[in-house]
Amino acid sequence: MKGFLFRNFDILLLQKTKLISNFCSDMNKPKKKIILILLIVLLLPILFFTFREITSLSNDEELIEEIYNNQLQSILFSVNQYSDDMVRSWTLRISSILENNLNEKNLEKDLESLFRESESVKSIFVSDTLYRNQFYAAFEENGVVLKNKNDFYVGMAQSSKDILLRLFRYSESDFKKIEPVIPDSGNLLHFLFVLSGGKFCFISIDKDLFVQKTLSPKVQSVARDQFIVNISDSVSGRIVYQTARFNPNESMLKKNLWLIPGFQIGIELKGETVTDLVKSRTSTNLIIFLGFAFLMLIAVWYAYRNIKKEVELAQIKSDFVSNVSHELRTPLALISMFSETLELGRVKSEEKKNEYYGIISREAGRLSNIVNKILSFSQIEAGKRYYHFKNFVLNDLLQKIYDTYKFHLSNKGFDFLFSQPDCQVLINGDEEALSEAVINLIDNAVKYSGEIKSVTLRLQINNDSALIEVEDKGIGIAKEEQVKIFEKFYRASKGLVHDTKGTGLGLSLVKHIMEAHKGRIEIESQPGEGSLFRLLIPLNKQE
Repeated sequence: MKGFLFRNFDILLLQKTKLISNFCSDMNKPKKKIILILLIVLLLPILFFTFREITSLSNDEELIEEIYNNQLQSILFSVNQYSDDMVRSWTLRISSILENNLNEKNLEKDLESLFRESESVKSIFVSDTLYRNQFYAAFEENGVVLKNKNDFYVGMAQSSKDILLRLFRYSESDFKKIEPVIPDSGNLLHFLFVLSGGKFCFISIDKDLFVQKTLSPKVQSVARDQFIVNISDSVSGRIVYQTARFNPNESMLKKNLWLIPGFQIGIELKGETVTDLVKSRTSTNLIIFLGFAFLMLIAVWYAYRNIKKEVELAQIKSDFVSNVSHELRTPLALISMFSETLELGRVKSEEKKNEYYGIISREAGRLSNIVNKILSFSQIEAGKRYYHFKNFVLNDLLQKIYDTYKFHLSNKGFDFLFSQPDCQVLINGDEEALSEAVINLIDNAVKYSGEIKSVTLRLQINNDSALIEVEDKGIGIAKEEQVKIFEKFYRASKGLVHDTKGTGLGLSLVKHIMEAHKGRIEIESQPGEGSLFRLLIPLNKQE
């Protein structure tokens, strides 16, 4: 009955192992789903941000353009208002001079003062609408020239009848307005306005001098250190005045001056044009976008790596369950079989009984070793593995291990060798934990040995460290697997190492023990040539 139960238990374990294997084979499917989800998480924000940036770029350009247009309008209004005020002040002064000076000498003197103070004013012409009473004054090298007639201005007045009629209508409504008149007269600009008594007046100015002498202080004040402002001829493109040098290839925002037809005022941000600002904004957003995309890539990569690790860990744990099931099944089956045989009294000779008792004892020890590994690992995972450090002679510990395993390995056909230095090697550590680490390495050397059954245990001193080496002539470990074998549950993915059953916990426990002793574990191995594991433990320097 007992044998039947154990056989059923074996069948159940085998079925569970197959189910776990099938589960592990399907683990790649979630990986693909995870990659797809992470790509979607990455691409959606990037595509959204790109679409938003493209659609908003033209709006931003229009907004920046509008801001600078408003700024230009403000400057243009200020300059034009100042121009109007200056010309209006000249008209008031001329009206005052003509009305208050009956003496020709005083008139000439006041007019000379006006011409000298206002360098851009070149001539003045006053007349009634019937052209009977004409007055002309001009400033030349020898002084003021006065005349009672000037046909040029008479002809210009006759060609500007519509403007004169409009100005007289304005005057009747007590509104004084000044109109520019541009005949074919070179660089001169003529302002037309009406005086009291039905008279009208022309003031002729030099446009360039007006801009350079009269308007320049105002332009400088409104430009400050923020803008480059220039005034140019819109026909020829000639620069009449500019607050600072600028690149003529760059486009400036321009508007026409009110009182000087044909002249334009332009504005440009100092150091950067509107185009530069748009380009700078685009570049900045592009950098931010690329940085955002890079951070997203890092985040996705980090998430994928962690999820991948979790999936791999789940698969490794499944393999661990499968391996442990196999490891437990074999000793349990042997113990069951031989104990049942002894219990039924089928063995008559004492020699056979002792052989079976030895097998039961050996398999019970093997079972106990597997359980101890699992318990130790469980304590490490829970953070409850405690070490009891004390000073002891490492030679004695290794000698005990050698003496214990020598007979057992000899029976298996192994050459088990042990070498140590003449001096005592004193360390501070946990004897039980270090013994567990060395035994794990010896068990692996035995388990993974090939045709050459040889295990060597060495103790040496290397600088400030005690050096324990366990060497075998077994199947070896591939280079790409050597870093991973110290991870929990990890077992070689292919080759003879993978074919040999195990829990995948032994080397992980050894590494943890070494780290607790502030030491390290190293490996040298070639497939088919064997492996050399090296434990380095700090010496007790005080002793």
